[in-house]
Amino acid sequence: MSRKQQLHRPGPQPGPPADDTGCTILHVDMDAFFVSVELLDRPELRGRPVIVGGAGPRGVVSAASYEARRFGVHSAMPMSRARRLCPQAVVLPVSHGKYSRVSAAVFEIFRSVTPLVEGLSLDEAFLDVAGARRRLGRPAAIAAMIREQVRDQQGITCSVGVASTKFVAKLASTRCKPDGLLVVPADGATDFLHPLPVASLWGVGERTEQALTRIGLRTVGQLAETPLATLQRELGNATGAHLYELAWGRDPREVVPHTPDKSIGAEETFDTDIDDPEIVRRELLRLAEKVGARLRESGNAGRTVSVKLRMANFKTITRARTLDEPTDLARVIYVTACALYEGAGLDGVRLRLVGVRVENLGPAGEAPRQLAFDEPERGWREAERAMDQVAHRFGRGAVRPAALVPRADVTDVTDVTAGTEDNERRL
Repeated sequence: MSRKQQLHRPGPQPGPPADDTGCTILHVDMDAFFVSVELLDRPELRGRPVIVGGAGPRGVVSAASYEARRFGVHSAMPMSRARRLCPQAVVLPVSHGKYSRVSAAVFEIFRSVTPLVEGLSLDEAFLDVAGARRRLGRPAAIAAMIREQVRDQQGITCSVGVASTKFVAKLASTRCKPDGLLVVPADGATDFLHPLPVASLWGVGERTEQALTRIGLRTVGQLAETPLATLQRELGNATGAHLYELAWGRDPREVVPHTPDKSIGAEETFDTDIDDPEIVRRELLRLAEKVGARLRESGNAGRTVSVKLRMANFKTITRARTLDEPTDLARVIYVTACALYEGAGLDGVRLRLVGVRVENLGPAGEAPRQLAFDEPERGWREAERAMDQVAHRFGRGAVRPAALVPRADVTDVTDVTAGTEDNERRL
């Protein structure tokens, strides 16, 4: 049976087509991507609750089918809880190589439409189709063509939002899931946005939502009608202005194609020179977390880890180590970076800057997997990907290693974690 035959085809969407004049931004998002790819090999599981993730006692949910989501199962949830919520679910292990291969094929479809493709992850991207209209037709027709090609060539479905800005296009794809197409006319952006809850706005997390609720703002429309000065007083100048612009459908960001990275790194200059090795190691951990997240987001793994150490007199040294196998795990990067720092003999030397970089990159799906540092790598991989899922919805600071949580923030950790679960169900 072909992929095309395996896939259930929904009926046509009701209602007349919306005016797509000026709506040249598309946001394409695969539907339950990991699960959908797994079902290509297990078509007998279609229509049943399926969970992809680690099956061990500390496993986490990487993805859930829509049937499983109806029971409250969602990504980044402990697998033990997911099993309690949906005991009849079929649990499948994560197969990153398989997902990377399907993702690459889907992105080839995108690039056959336009070179202006901005990938956000393995399963979603922005496209600017302004230059493709003469060749392929109106934006809505291009979106429909992409959905059909993804379905017919890869056997999975996607949802597409079509709008004049990136922000509205992304919201539109979310509102038409699964397997939908939604056009938000350029002159109808505020009609679409204003009934939505303020949590729909990009950048509104739990704390910002609470601050807005305290002043009586629960919908995007209420926020839009609030004086900018009031928003800036309550939220700060930058956040207030940012949300005010979004509430009126204004988003100047362009679609920016990514070129393949030769390396991925991060560095930090201290406010004052640091000679405490524990502080340096803590900063190496923070940088390793950032680099690992960027590697996973780009779908890459690297074979060489390097550290950059700049002393108070501006003398800079670098140290590098090539690993036996490529990695995208922050834990592996951190342990290697610490070993390089300790080997440099700079304990007690005042440092003004430290950096961590991973080089010799290649597709993560092609990287062999093995046990590392006396721990099952799969467990660490599942934990870090669970953190990625939370960060994708609530920002990178929403979850972090305990070593990076200031003592003053410790009492807030439980509240943030509990709010994350509730918010994810709502979204």
